[in-house]
Amino acid sequence: MIIGIPKEVKNREDRVAITPNGVKLLSQAGHKVIIETNAGIGSGFSNEEYKESGAVILNSVENLYNEADLIVKVKEPQPSEYKLLKKNQILFTYLHLAVEPALTKELLDKKITGIACETIQDENGELPLLVPMSEVAGKMSVQIAANLLENRNGGSGVLLGGIPGVQAGKVLIIGAGHVGLNAAKIAAGMGANVCLLDVDSNKLRYADSILGSKIKTYLSTELVISHLIKHADVVIGAVLIPGYKAPRIITEEMVKSMHKGSVIVDVSIDQGGIVETMDRITTIDNPFYVRHGVIHYSVANIAGSVARTSTFAMTNETIKYLLEIANNGVVNAIKKDKGLAYGINTINGKLTNKGVAEALHLNYTELPSLIGF
Repeated sequence: MIIGIPKEVKNREDRVAITPNGVKLLSQAGHKVIIETNAGIGSGFSNEEYKESGAVILNSVENLYNEADLIVKVKEPQPSEYKLLKKNQILFTYLHLAVEPALTKELLDKKITGIACETIQDENGELPLLVPMSEVAGKMSVQIAANLLENRNGGSGVLLGGIPGVQAGKVLIIGAGHVGLNAAKIAAGMGANVCLLDVDSNKLRYADSILGSKIKTYLSTELVISHLIKHADVVIGAVLIPGYKAPRIITEEMVKSMHKGSVIVDVSIDQGGIVETMDRITTIDNPFYVRHGVIHYSVANIAGSVARTSTFAMTNETIKYLLEIANNGVVNAIKKDKGLAYGINTINGKLTNKGVAEALHLNYTELPSLIGF
């Protein structure tokens, strides 16, 4: 199979879809890997490293898309890339289609097999390709919030960890999955007062068993959020329903109740966000805006800011799936691994993810009816 790795075009997206070692594994399995020139520069990988691993470097992204059977990316194709996609191609990336109606139409019209990394499951029902990026984003979210609290950024001037004799900052984290748990670890490590919320008491028990007295846990309800958010210096949005658009949990009235210079970092923004006043996705170059005196950070590719770590973490998890697809073809690969089947969002012009279908009000087709398993 011919596997194409284009350079990412999303604002300040310095990750690349594969490391040189990943290329070597694919090449050793008999596959041809073509990479757009300088695709790995932002992650610290030179063209020469990729060549030594067996890749072919192409200057023309048009030729890359035209030649490749399988396109592997980090972020969903941007509008400028739609025209590059060819009919019946396989696309393997973080798609987040629930908030991408135009891209979804493009994939359906071109009968592209769209494999969303964020919806692939393992045998335990976990999301193995989302976990490493969630861990990065969770840890980064607190680091970002601490920076935005500084006066130079319009923040309230609160030091999250406080100092002896001065109260530490208050961090409210909504969602106790991988993003929320990692955010809680970092915030607690800084010495902040941390409240972690979730609708799943088992997740709260797990968080409590790890962090204990360093955090306070609450079952997430509108009443609890309304009370706690008034006192928060930082709010981290960390809610995920795989494939589905994120629910709006924080209302505009709740945001209005927060004190001036407080910060919201909504990691859920790539699925639409949980904050009513987060009405747009920002970029790493222009990452925040102020609404009702509250700093809103809504960057959808947080992990792109630490590209080298993220690229290694991502390839560690994606390579086994890429090898399965390249060695056996998509249909045989998903028959062998039912967890991979959850990653198929579009195939043969049909939408096969129920969450995306509901979010975009489109017809949903069950995957087994299309490929017979």
